[in-house]
Amino acid sequence: MMKRFFAVTAVMMSLLFSAFSQAGQAWETYKTRFLMADGRIVDTGNKNVSHTEGQGFAMLMAVASNDKAAFDRMWSWTNKTLKNKDNGLFYWRFNPVEADPITDKNDATDGDTLIAWALLKASQRWNDASYAAASDAITQALVKHTVINFAGYRVMLPGAKGFNLNSSVNLNPSYFIFPAWQDFASRSHLVVWRELIRDASTLLGKMRFGQSQLPADWVSLSADGKLAPAKEWPPRMSYDAIRVPLYVYWWDTQSALLTPWRAWWQSYERSRTPAWVNVATNDNAPYNMNEGQLAVRDLTLNEPGGEPQITAQDDYYSASLKMLAWLARRQ
Repeated sequence: MMKRFFAVTAVMMSLLFSAFSQAGQAWETYKTRFLMADGRIVDTGNKNVSHTEGQGFAMLMAVASNDKAAFDRMWSWTNKTLKNKDNGLFYWRFNPVEADPITDKNDATDGDTLIAWALLKASQRWNDASYAAASDAITQALVKHTVINFAGYRVMLPGAKGFNLNSSVNLNPSYFIFPAWQDFASRSHLVVWRELIRDASTLLGKMRFGQSQLPADWVSLSADGKLAPAKEWPPRMSYDAIRVPLYVYWWDTQSALLTPWRAWWQSYERSRTPAWVNVATNDNAPYNMNEGQLAVRDLTLNEPGGEPQITAQDDYYSASLKMLAWLARRQ
C-alpha cells in the first residue's frame, strides 16, 4: 500500500513539475521573442513599437512565472521612459525610430491599469512594499484623471484626454479590466472600484449589437444613456473586444456576460471562426481567428487547455493572448 502511495505521489509530482516547466518554457520563449535587453516589449505586428499594454501584459506574466529579474527590467524601463510626471500615468506608445519616440502624450487606461495590477501582484509575491506603493500611486492617478460620472454611470475613460465629448463619451469595453479593479477594491477599500465594476458590468450587458449581440471595439455612451458603436472607428467586434471575455472570465467564470460570446462562438467550427464581425452590417471577416484569439475562445467556452505553446507564427499580440488566457485559467 505504501509503495503504491509513493508511486502515485511521484507521478502526480512529476506531472505538476512538468506543467510548471512547460509554462516556464512558454515564458522563456515569449521573452526571447518580444523582450528587449533594456526591458522594452516590442509589438512585432506593429513595426516593433512598444506600448503600456504590452509592458503591463508582460509584467503580469513575469510575476506569474516568478521572474523578478525580468519584471524589474520592464518596470524600470516603463517608469523611466513612459512615466508622465504631470499626472502620474504613462505615455501609451513608444516608437524607437522616431526623433521623438513619444509623439502622443496621452495615456491608455488599460495599460495604466495593467501596470498597476502587475505591481500589486509583485508586491504580494515578492513581499516588496515599494511595488505596492507604486501601484497605489498609479491607481490614485487613474481615479483622479480618468474616472468620471456620466449618464448615471461611473466610468473610466480610455485616456485622460480626448474621450469626453461632452454630449457623449467614447469607451473601450476591453479596458474594463474587472479582475484588476476587484484587486484594487480589496486593497484600497475605496468604493469607486466597486462602482466601476457594477456600472461597467451593466453597460457591458447592454452593449449587444447586431445579430452577434456582441460589443464593438469602441462604444459611444450618450448623455441620455444610449449606447452605439463609436463612429470614429469601424463598428467591429475585433482585436480589441476579444479581450472582453478574457477579463470577464478572469473575474468570474460564471458571469452571464459571457453568454453572448459563448453563443456566437459555438455557432462556428473552431477552425472556421471569423476573426471579427461587423456589428452594424453583420458581415464577418474574410479570414479566421489566429491562435491567440482561439485561446480566448477556448477559455471562454471552458474547452480543455494545456500550457501555451508560443510558435514562430505568433506575433506579439497572438502570443500575449495565449499567455493571458493561461494566466486566467491559473488564477
